[in-house]
Amino acid sequence: MYKHILIFLLAVVPFSIFAQSGKVMESLQFESKLVSYPVEYSVYLPADYETSNRSYPVLYLLHGYSDDETGWIQFGEANLIADKGIANGDFPPCIIIMPDGKVSWYVNSFDGKDPWEDMFIQEFIPAMEKKYRIRSKKEFRAIAGLSMGGNGALLLSMHHPELFSTCVAMSAGTFTDEEISSNGRYDHYFKNIYGEKPETGVSDYWKANSPIHLLDSVDKEQLKSIRFYIDCGDDDFLYKGNSALHVKMRDLGIPHEYRVRNGGHQWEYWRTGLFDGLKFMAQSFHR
Repeated sequence: MYKHILIFLLAVVPFSIFAQSGKVMESLQFESKLVSYPVEYSVYLPADYETSNRSYPVLYLLHGYSDDETGWIQFGEANLIADKGIANGDFPPCIIIMPDGKVSWYVNSFDGKDPWEDMFIQEFIPAMEKKYRIRSKKEFRAIAGLSMGGNGALLLSMHHPELFSTCVAMSAGTFTDEEISSNGRYDHYFKNIYGEKPETGVSDYWKANSPIHLLDSVDKEQLKSIRFYIDCGDDDFLYKGNSALHVKMRDLGIPHEYRVRNGGHQWEYWRTGLFDGLKFMAQSFHR
């Protein structure tokens, strides 16, 4: 009788609920020599991490403006999405590391007081890939994010194309020059990062950290070595920058996937976006 019940359950209940959950550790601290504060981060380890000796691909997952290293777990349910996708075979087991980017926009501030990007590239990534069993080659390293983090994923992968195989940018906080110049957004969000805005046009420091401008300055073959996935909702206020990025990439012949789905600037959109982004990322991780 019990055998028949077990067979029935296996037939009607999705496999994923029997799967083990990955391990989440939130708000760990990394001591940096380049920035003046401890860098907090959260990490997701796949369910078989503790019982295997294997090394794993890694995703660096960046949060949005005013959020922190806990956002992708607390609101984005990144661990549950990863558990489900791994259990169903949608993507392979991987380690997800979520650093606190504060409101740095993931770049070095113009005045040198907060070299977040240097810290991340020179210290944080090497430390994480030494601490955890990570396959530390470009083909097994991806970067993704939402809003400010989507912009960060784009510019970090463009600044360092030798490091990342895949970039997934969701609702990226990527702005055209016209958007920045025509309203008060610059002084509120960017002045402390990029310095004073010129009376006309934009500064060279802005151009050096704008994904749209980086398409002109980064070697095209290096850009083509990155698999880009750009996703922005049709009701998102960031549609102009994302659309402009897509058009320019098309015009320059930079391969990428561009998605416009129903939705706005909200967690419901990013949760589904993360699942699709992980599936896209998996194509780089699979042999």
